[in-house]
Amino acid sequence: MRIRYRRSAQKHTSTRVIDPYGLVAISGRWYLVADDRGAGRLFSVERLSAFERLDVPAALRPGQTLCTRWEALKERTEATGRVSVTARLRESRLDLARRILGNRIHELSGADAGWCTIVVRFSDIESVRQLLQFGDHIEILAPDAARDRLRQLAEDLVERHTTPPS
Repeated sequence: MRIRYRRSAQKHTSTRVIDPYGLVAISGRWYLVADDRGAGRLFSVERLSAFERLDVPAALRPGQTLCTRWEALKERTEATGRVSVTARLRESRLDLARRILGNRIHELSGADAGWCTIVVRFSDIESVRQLLQFGDHIEILAPDAARDRLRQLAEDLVERHTTPPS
């Protein structure tokens, strides 16, 4: 299959010839499971701009199926993060957090006065910026490095939005 695909954070698409296994849904989003130059990959269907079925059969790995390839990729994409962030989250935002953070939420504690405690795992400290979208509905409790990074990002936003645009 020939696809036109835009990688995350890229502006332009590239053309690739892949060997597809099938589609899977993860947290409400669809992904194409395929081999790309011999390496297993997940391609977000949202970022596919075109595809073309080629006249040659897919060169699938012997003994491999959509299920086996998905299991291998899932293990890699859902691997435990190196940074565990503990936060208080408004209960009213828990459904949204489950949609956005998905399998990065590793623990969830009961509610207290409309708040619950979650533990979210990220690959690195910089990824805590994803929590900014919860605005005043979240409070980072630990680690201090995550609190500090979120505070820096919030201060940058305040500064940028205090003066009129130039």
